[in-house]
Amino acid sequence: MSRYILAAALAALLSAGLASAQSRVTLNGFVRDSLSRETLIGASIVLKGEGRGVNTNAYGFFSLSLAPGTHVLLVSYVGYSPREISVSMDADLRSDFALMPVGSLSQEIVVSARKRDANVRNAQMGRIDLPMSRVKSLPVIFGEVDPLKTLQLLPGVTTAGEGNSGIYVRGGGPDQNLIMLDDAVVYNTGHLFGFFSVFNGDAIKNTSLIKGGMPAQYGGRLSSVLDISMKDGNMREFSMEGGIGSIASRFSAQGPLVKDKASFIVSGRRTYIDVLAKPFIGKESAFYGSGYFFYDMNAKVNWRISEKDRFYLSGYFGRDVFDFVNGRRSFDIDIPWGNSTLTARWNHVFSPRLFANTTAVYNDYNFSFGAKQNDFQLRLQSGIRDYNLKTDFDYYPLTGHRIKFGAQYTLHRFTPSVVSGRQDTTVFTPNNAQLKYAVETALYVQDDWDLGERLKLNAGVRWSSFAQVGPYQKYTTDAAGNRTDSTTYRSRQPVRTYQGLEPRLTARYTLGESSSLKGAVARNFQYIHLVSNSGTTLPTDVWVPSTYRVRPQMSWQYSLGYYRNLKDNMFEASIEAYYKTMAGQIEYREGYTPSTRDTEEEFVFGRGWSYGAEFFLDKRRGWLTGWIGYTLAWTWRKFPDLNAGMRYPAKYDRRHDLSVVSVYELNRKWKLSGTFVYAKGNAITLPERFYVMEGVLTQEYSAINQYRMKPYHRLDLSATLTPVRSRERKWKGEWVFSVYNAYSRLNPYFLFFDQTGSPFQGNLRVQAKQVSLFPVLPSVTWNFGSW
Repeated sequence: MSRYILAAALAALLSAGLASAQSRVTLNGFVRDSLSRETLIGASIVLKGEGRGVNTNAYGFFSLSLAPGTHVLLVSYVGYSPREISVSMDADLRSDFALMPVGSLSQEIVVSARKRDANVRNAQMGRIDLPMSRVKSLPVIFGEVDPLKTLQLLPGVTTAGEGNSGIYVRGGGPDQNLIMLDDAVVYNTGHLFGFFSVFNGDAIKNTSLIKGGMPAQYGGRLSSVLDISMKDGNMREFSMEGGIGSIASRFSAQGPLVKDKASFIVSGRRTYIDVLAKPFIGKESAFYGSGYFFYDMNAKVNWRISEKDRFYLSGYFGRDVFDFVNGRRSFDIDIPWGNSTLTARWNHVFSPRLFANTTAVYNDYNFSFGAKQNDFQLRLQSGIRDYNLKTDFDYYPLTGHRIKFGAQYTLHRFTPSVVSGRQDTTVFTPNNAQLKYAVETALYVQDDWDLGERLKLNAGVRWSSFAQVGPYQKYTTDAAGNRTDSTTYRSRQPVRTYQGLEPRLTARYTLGESSSLKGAVARNFQYIHLVSNSGTTLPTDVWVPSTYRVRPQMSWQYSLGYYRNLKDNMFEASIEAYYKTMAGQIEYREGYTPSTRDTEEEFVFGRGWSYGAEFFLDKRRGWLTGWIGYTLAWTWRKFPDLNAGMRYPAKYDRRHDLSVVSVYELNRKWKLSGTFVYAKGNAITLPERFYVMEGVLTQEYSAINQYRMKPYHRLDLSATLTPVRSRERKWKGEWVFSVYNAYSRLNPYFLFFDQTGSPFQGNLRVQAKQVSLFPVLPSVTWNFGSW
């Protein structure tokens, strides 16, 4: 029934659009970088003097339906010189527009202010488009540019702790964010146990975060969407860039395969912690052979088949490898993990008003843990693999009216947390070794429509379905957990199916030229879950599907905001309030310890809710730029089987979260930047009493998350030296000097209890101690590139 409702809504929208567009002509094309010929995502094309217009889609395409005659267009994009273009039309016209990139950050900020007032005019709430030039201007740990770390400086986005690359958005967990790289879902976003993200800044073209009023084209997560697009590659000339940092280096090359028709980009990165540490671990050391490193590679090819067709092929491959060797105890540990993705996309322009993209995606995430001591071996494995096919259509019936619709199909294969081992000739095999399969499908339609000068709506609905399917063996067990009977499901035979409608609505009402009110409501389903037994996003966390035991998560989010631009668009300000309910939340039962049982048997289920307000002030142009963000928020959980059924603060509950970011263009050579962050301490569960029972020291714990660590605060500084360009030199370079945690604040990472003395001698002492990771950390990075 839900699918028929969706089809009827789509037919009504298309019929209305066709009827209203009969007497108009259409201008369509792409907006590109004039030097590299890369398409520009979200470029603005506006009718001069009218304020009506359109933004390019994710592939740089636009379509405007106009009355016959002469029109003057203003074409602009952040970091590019705007153009004023006159077009005369008495029939449909196809025309591409090229914009020239500006040469410096200060110019970029001036140009960005000349755009139409998107902060006030757009209907979308909680959307942040992050140019890589801004990301690269900020100080970061070990000099490694990281878009996820920059997003953590924005209101409504928090981090799990010191150095962690995971993000928590408006009270949601790390699994409740849909993170995509060229349409491929990225399940593990961190290197070095989360201290660096998997995204190489040199390969990234555009980063967009949506944390309120998720459009209907996105689904499968409750909290946010992080949509990252890779560069397409320069179609005009060959170029290289890279950087040498304190613990890692990177290198990228791009250029034309066929000039103005096909191009490529390849980008790689590797740490050399293992290489730097090796001279200090001699062969006589007990730890000889231990080491850690990570590496990743991005590659992409794009081909303009014709004016109406374009093909893209892109991929990512990354691995972390950790080896620990203790020769004195014959004890070895190896932990490899990583992501692999492959995306193929085909763009086709069916007509001046209809654009389509079809995408096929393969992605794979694997984690493995191995331990060996003498004749004993232990192995833990988990992972997830997806095969995805989807198609999306953009239809432009009128200027200021855009309809988007599409469908997607995903086959999931889950490898559960499988534990196996060996002792001499005895082999231990788990009870949960079978794979789990699921099929996820979705249909959606959304309409972005200017209903007048003041009111704009983005309304949509998404139908989603998720089925656990065979091959699968479902067991019946007795009270002791012993299997007594089973049911066998054939390949693709449904075991359990869930489905539902997800309505989405955002609205904008302008109060004047420089201010507006926005509101949003959205319902979301989430069918796959990351279950964690720790406070951070470690690769040991397990992805599990919705099954006959595990129900989907579901949320409703309500948002309301006031937006205002000041000083001729020099400042952008906003206040957003939100309230979110979350059903079907998952945690491990009290007293859980890893075992060979199916992890589903260890879960308990409850609900959560969060609410708060976000304040944001962003200075967009001038020699001094930056922003101030502050979030006041509450996040709660309530489980019948945890904490005696009483509510408790979630582990990522942060009452106060403040960030201050500044970039100062001192002169043509020097650029200074700094960030300051302050956050209330993480919620934590601690032992409140210690007593001796039968000679064993026993702990009695508090209610869940009833205590707080010390507040977290840190100051980072950086200075970038860019030598004046010489016409004779073919290479450009810059030096980045960074200081992480400038005043060496010892922020808490975790607490442990140290025991001294003996209860039998009456001198037992138990003392809480804090572990901190990073004191002050200076770093130097040299970045280079060809002109």
